[in-house]
Amino acid sequence: MAKTMQPQELIDSAVVDPTGNKLGKVGNVYLADATRQPEWITVKTGLFGTKESFVPLSGAHADRDGVHVRVDKDAVTDAPRIEADGHLSAEESARLYQHYGLPMPRTSPDGRMDDRAQGRGRGQDEAGRTRAGMDAGKDAGRKNRDAEPTMTRSEERLNVGTEQVETGHVRLRKYVVTEEQQVTVPVSHEEVRIEREPITNPRGERAEIAEDEQEVVLHAEKPVVNKETVAVERARLKTETVTEDQTVSGKVRKEQFEVTDDEGKHRKS
Repeated sequence: MAKTMQPQELIDSAVVDPTGNKLGKVGNVYLADATRQPEWITVKTGLFGTKESFVPLSGAHADRDGVHVRVDKDAVTDAPRIEADGHLSAEESARLYQHYGLPMPRTSPDGRMDDRAQGRGRGQDEAGRTRAGMDAGKDAGRKNRDAEPTMTRSEERLNVGTEQVETGHVRLRKYVVTEEQQVTVPVSHEEVRIEREPITNPRGERAEIAEDEQEVVLHAEKPVVNKETVAVERARLKTETVTEDQTVSGKVRKEQFEVTDDEGKHRKS
């Protein structure tokens, strides 16, 4: 780590992976037997925080937003299950180092960490081996995740489309109706009138007193009605497409996850 921190300073701090994902909060701090410095922290992961995973502090540093570790979220989630009972055995520590791809710290015969291991642990280990550990831990985490049993949740969805259907028939027909029609036309007729002309030379005219009669034929016009059929209009049937919005509904089914603990309590997710 960049600086030595006391265990109580780490408790309840946020834990952040290299990509910025928050892994959770620090639950417990485990010290190295040789140096009595913080070596591992536990972070609650899994559904509802029921799993407590060990995270290495090798190459980690503290910032204002929490503790930044060098392993990613997948590797932490797939870490071996080890009971957080306050102390890690040598076998448990070896399993964790192997999972994260980190080298085991070397110790001297008196139980303290070797000086060469201390020097490289802050230089070469942080630069080279930490990156290799991240990659190896990621690969191991993926393998463990693939081996875990999974459950798939499914649900139904409405797929709405359209189809062409016949909705009815339309016919165009014509029929005959009779209506009264009035038309005004001008007509003429002859009338009789008497025209009088005085005779200026009576000697050249035959004069006789007697009865006489003349007949004149009178003429008049009268309306004559003839009917003819003419075309006045043409009609045809034509269809056009009109688009409108129509709301459809239907019932769909979907599956839900439910977690049941030993006490019979149900938790939906």
